[in-house]
Amino acid sequence: MRIDWMAVLAGIVTTIVVGAVGGAALPFTDASLPVVGAGFSGVVGGAVAGYLTGADYGNGALNGGLSTALGAILTVALLALVGLFVNPLASVGIVVFGLFFVAAAAIPGAMGGLVGAWVQGRTGERRAEEPTAR
Repeated sequence: MRIDWMAVLAGIVTTIVVGAVGGAALPFTDASLPVVGAGFSGVVGGAVAGYLTGADYGNGALNGGLSTALGAILTVALLALVGLFVNPLASVGIVVFGLFFVAAAAIPGAMGGLVGAWVQGRTGERRAEEPTAR
C-alpha cells in the first residue's frame, strides 16, 4: 500500500470544507445528530481521496481514512483555537469531543475511499472499452 499525498491533501481540504459547512448544508443535523455531519464529511473526503488514488481498493481506503482523519484533526484544532478566545472551558470540551469526531470521520472516510477507488476503477474500464476515433 502506498500513500498518495496529493490525494490525501485533496481529501483533507474536502473534509475541512464539508465539515465547516456541514450544519448549513444538512439542516437540523447539528442539533439532533452531530455525527451525521462528521460521517458525511468523512465519506465525501474519503471518496475524493480514493478516487484520486486509483482503482486499488486498499490504497483507496488507506488514503481516504488518512485524509479524513487529518482533516478532522485540523478542524478540531481550528475550533479549539477559536474556542480559546471565546471560552477556555468550552475549548477543553471541543478537544475531548474532537477525539470522537476524528474516529467518527476516519471510519466513514476509509469506506468512502473504498467507494471512490471502486468508482475510479469503473470509469477506467469504460474508458478502455470506448473506441478511438481515426
